[in-house]
Amino acid sequence: MKAVATNRAYAVRIPARSSDRLRVLRLLLALCAVTAFFATATPARAAEATPVTQAAYLADRLRENPVHVTDQLPRELPRSTAPDFARLAKKTGVPTYVLVLPTQSSTDGRQLLGAVHDRLNRDGLYVLVDDSAVAEATAYGVRVPADAASTAAMYELPYDAGPLRSFERFVDVVAQSAEKATARAETARETYRDDEPAEMYVGPSDRRNQSFVTGTLLTGVPLTILLVAGYAGRRRRRSGAGRRVPRWVVPGAAVVTAAAIALTATVVFDQTRSSAAEPPTPADLSARVDRVAAGLRKDPVYADPESPRVLDSRQLDRLHDRIRDFRRSDGGGPVYVALVPQTPASESAGDSWLFAAAVHAESRQDGLYVVADPDDGTIDVYNYGLRIDADRLSFDLPDAVTFGDSKADEADDHLLGERLDTLMTFLDKAPRTDRPGFESTPAAAPKADEEYALPPLFATDFWPGLFVGAFAALLLSGVVAGVMWIGGRLRRPDPAPEPTDVLPFTAPTEPSASYLRRTAYTELTTLISEFTDPDDRTRAWDHLDAAMLLVDGDPDRARAAGTAPATLVAVIVLARAGRAALADDADDLRHDLCCGVNPLHGPAVSRHHVRVTTEGVARRLLPVCEPCRDTAIAEPGGIPGRLLRLPDPSLGNSRVPYYDATDGPLTAVPHGIARLIDKVRETAGVH
Repeated sequence: MKAVATNRAYAVRIPARSSDRLRVLRLLLALCAVTAFFATATPARAAEATPVTQAAYLADRLRENPVHVTDQLPRELPRSTAPDFARLAKKTGVPTYVLVLPTQSSTDGRQLLGAVHDRLNRDGLYVLVDDSAVAEATAYGVRVPADAASTAAMYELPYDAGPLRSFERFVDVVAQSAEKATARAETARETYRDDEPAEMYVGPSDRRNQSFVTGTLLTGVPLTILLVAGYAGRRRRRSGAGRRVPRWVVPGAAVVTAAAIALTATVVFDQTRSSAAEPPTPADLSARVDRVAAGLRKDPVYADPESPRVLDSRQLDRLHDRIRDFRRSDGGGPVYVALVPQTPASESAGDSWLFAAAVHAESRQDGLYVVADPDDGTIDVYNYGLRIDADRLSFDLPDAVTFGDSKADEADDHLLGERLDTLMTFLDKAPRTDRPGFESTPAAAPKADEEYALPPLFATDFWPGLFVGAFAALLLSGVVAGVMWIGGRLRRPDPAPEPTDVLPFTAPTEPSASYLRRTAYTELTTLISEFTDPDDRTRAWDHLDAAMLLVDGDPDRARAAGTAPATLVAVIVLARAGRAALADDADDLRHDLCCGVNPLHGPAVSRHHVRVTTEGVARRLLPVCEPCRDTAIAEPGGIPGRLLRLPDPSLGNSRVPYYDATDGPLTAVPHGIARLIDKVRETAGVH
């Protein structure tokens, strides 16, 4: 009690200056306590909003399952393919962790795998696969040829092989020894350094080309067969050569050809899809929308955890504050920000409007939906139920907010924090309307199961191909017919011997050398072909023997250049007489004579005195054919014009009557075929 009293007494006696200092000290202690209280009582939202890093999120996914397939690529790589990746990963022989993610231009794949490994803290082979192929692979604590496998998979496969097939090739090489894998990688690099392997799939334009080619061939080839065969048959019938082909052969060949073309086309052009992508399931197509909608129900800002962070904690807090203030403002309302990449392989095929509509329908929360792409930096705003002027959002939103500027393009985060803040300022100032606005329904995305399906081969450009094929067949058959005609004219094939009764009317009086060669060869070879019995020493044999003496035993000499025209005429006369002898035509060879006016007229019917010149009245007794006899009787002055005239080398190749143009065997023609044969043998020294 004494002590207490002493203290009280002492306290009573404290000076005024010390009392002031004590009050100040107490005040400072109170302020420190308040500061400590508020420091430890930070709102739960700020603590929960601290972003989880991309690597930490992916490490958590791999901790649950060593293969993580993103839900952002259902059109190219659905999540339902995860078991296929897991099955292949087991073939490496080492613990393998696979991340299948969209291509991220701002993220280094090797650094990402390293960060994921650090957080997962498990040794093994880490593989990053993007929407086209194996993008990166790194081994931690295990010995596998990861680099060689990546190189081999990159060079050995075309770009359209697809990520699953690329990973399969990667696994095949990883399973080999380091030496074999390295050698294989070097071989692939050297082989495909300049030219990569041929594409594995064709696109819709290629399929249209295939259909067009199929249609063209399907009508062009069979129709060409019909037209060309028909033309050739007509030529053959006109010439009388060859055996007659049954009528059904050519149409049958055309039908068989058409069937073969159709069957071959279905085998060669057997592709049904234009991509390696597997058709996604409905769950694959809805997975990402469900995830984002669930996230926005909890927080108005959803940052895709598979993508790099583009908003730091300060920017995220400020965005939350701006959203809260806008919601409380006059005419404002909820704002939902989805920081999610929009790729063509996503469920919405890269259409942010379609994505926003799907998320709104799933979340069932009206408001402004902001879709910010962390990969390309674009920002789009869609109104579902707020009283904001739609024209203002559509036409007045600055391009610097929607697309960014050059600085935003160069920045890894595309300056999305600053641009979203500018967007909120724009929304604060946007005019309000009397009624809430709603976006119209966007066009549906292509059906995923049909997006890469090729049209049937016998469709699209197949029908135009049929018409083009028919036109091409007509054109080609015309060209072939022309070539055949020109070739025939150039070859000048020997015609069949003319009938005897038309010779007086068709035989020329001044024949060309080519005519004589062609006719002599035709008549001689025809006689040889008809002379089937070499031992038959009849009169026909004498004719053939004499004709062969004139050409030195070689029928080809008859069409050789340089053979005298008189010799050729003699060959023609003897060959025709020989053919008549084989036919035993007594009428034609009643006197064994041929027309002495023009031996090319064929057999004579009588002898007659005829005028052989237009000057004077000189006459000669010559055998004559019936037309020449009629002319000699009715118009004697017409006979000189019917005389056969041949070139006379001694007169400069001017033409004279045949019996004056030579002193050879042909001069014996007016005296009969027998005398002609004797003359030939005498000239040749044969008895």
